Amino acid sequence: MTGGHRSLEELLAAAESPVELLRNSQAGPNVYPGVPAEFTNWRDEQLAWQRTCVLFNQSYHMAELAVEGPDALELLSRLGVNTFAGFKPGKAKQFVPCTYDGYVIGDVILFALGDERFNLVGRAPVLNWVTYHAETGGFDVTVEFDQRTALRTDGRRKHYRFQIQGPNAMKVIEKALGHPPEELKFFNMRTERIAAREVCALRHGMAGQPGWELFGPWDEGEEVHDALVRAGEEFGLALVGGRAYSSNALESGWIPSPLPAVYTGEKLKAYREWLPAKGYEGSASIGGSFSSSDIEDYYFTPWDLGYGHLVKFDHDFVGREALEDMATAEHRTKVTLALEDEDVARTIGTMFQKTGRAKFIDWPSAVYAMHPFDRVTVDGETVGVSTWIGYSANEGKMLTLAILDAEYAEPGTEVTFVWGEEGGGSAKPTVETHVQTEIGAVVSPVPYVEAVRRSYAPGGWRAAHA
Repeated sequence: MTGGHRSLEELLAAAESPVELLRNSQAGPNVYPGVPAEFTNWRDEQLAWQRTCVLFNQSYHMAELAVEGPDALELLSRLGVNTFAGFKPGKAKQFVPCTYDGYVIGDVILFALGDERFNLVGRAPVLNWVTYHAETGGFDVTVEFDQRTALRTDGRRKHYRFQIQGPNAMKVIEKALGHPPEELKFFNMRTERIAAREVCALRHGMAGQPGWELFGPWDEGEEVHDALVRAGEEFGLALVGGRAYSSNALESGWIPSPLPAVYTGEKLKAYREWLPAKGYEGSASIGGSFSSSDIEDYYFTPWDLGYGHLVKFDHDFVGREALEDMATAEHRTKVTLALEDEDVARTIGTMFQKTGRAKFIDWPSAVYAMHPFDRVTVDGETVGVSTWIGYSANEGKMLTLAILDAEYAEPGTEVTFVWGEEGGGSAKPTVETHVQTEIGAVVSPVPYVEAVRRSYAPGGWRAAHA
C-alpha cells in the first residue's frame, strides 16, 4: 500500500522494513497483456519453439525508453557495466547497470539506432535509472518513456515487436521477405521490407534457435504480423500465448527478474526520493521460501546472474570501484535445477487433501510473485536461491533457474528445493494458506537445453552480448 506517500523513500520510511513491504505487496507476477493466454495450448506452443517455429508478440509487455542527443552515448556508457568499444548504429547489446555498491538494477536490450539515437527495451527499473541520470546528471539528452500496455489506457505503443524463432524460422523469414536473407550476425540490425513496409530486423534468439526480432511503427504492426503468419503456414509456425511465453526462460537460462537493488544505501537516497511511491519499485513483490530480514540478501551481483563476462573495466561507470573489488572474489554460479519428478508429483498430489496442502504449482509457469526467491539447501543449510520455476514440455521436467554457492554448483550435485512460504504464506493475493514442502533436485547446466548451450558457446551469444 502506498497511501499518501509521494516517493519510494517516504514509502520505505513508513514501512516496517523493505522486506515486509515487498513480501506483502498485492502485486502478483508480471502479466503478458495484448495476446491470448493460449492460441492453441501452451504445451504445443512450447514444443513449437524447438521443433518448428513460433511467433512471439512482444509488442505489449515491455517498456521502452528513447534516449537521444549529443551526450546519449556518454550517459549510457556511464551507467552500463558493458564495454561500448565498437558499439555503433546497427548494433544492439544487453545493457546491465549496477548501483554504486555493485549490485544489479536489471538488464534490458539497448539498440543503437543512430549516432545520437538509442532505445532501451525491457523492464522499468533500468529505464527509471537511466531517466533519473538523464534528468539530474547534466547530460545533453532527451528521453521519452513508452509505458507497457498493462499500465496505459490507449492500447497503443510506439513500436510493434515480433520475434520469429525456431528451426524453421529462417524459412519463414525468407518467404516473408520474398528473397533469401543475407547473413545477419548476432545482435546486429538492418532494414528489410515485409508487406511493403520497412522493418528493422535484429538477429536474436530466446530459445536457442535461429531467428529474428522485427520492429517498426505501431500502426504498421498488423500488416507485418499478418504477412509473417501467412509465410509461416507451411512451416508449422505457432503463435505463442501469454502462458507459455515466460516459460521459455527456463530453457534459455535467462533470469527475467532480478530485484532492483535500490532499497538501501545513502548514495541512492536521492534516487529513492525521485522514484514515485506508486512506481515499479514501490509496487514490486517478492515471494518464496527464502526469507531474510535484510533486503540486501535479495540483491544480485553481475556474476550471480551469469553476467560476469559483460563487466569491462575499460570505461568509467557507476559501480566500477565496487565491481573491481568483487572481481577477484569467489562468485556464486547460475545453474538449472531439474526437480525430481516423484517429489513434484507428490507436491501436486496434496491438492487432493483437505488439509496440509502445499503451495499450488501452476503450469507452465509456477511463478506467483514479481520476484521469486526460493531456498535451495544441502543438509538443511541454505546454499543458494531459485529465482524462476516452471515446466518444460520439451524436456518433460519441472525446472528452476537458481544461483548457488560455487561448491554446490557442479552438475550432478543433489540439492533440496524448498517450495512454499514460511508460516503458511504471506499476504499476497496469489498465496493461499499452505505448508512448505521439500523437493529433491539435481544441479544441471544452464542453459538446460543442449541446443541452446551450443548456440551460446564462446564467440556466439556471449561475445555478442559483451
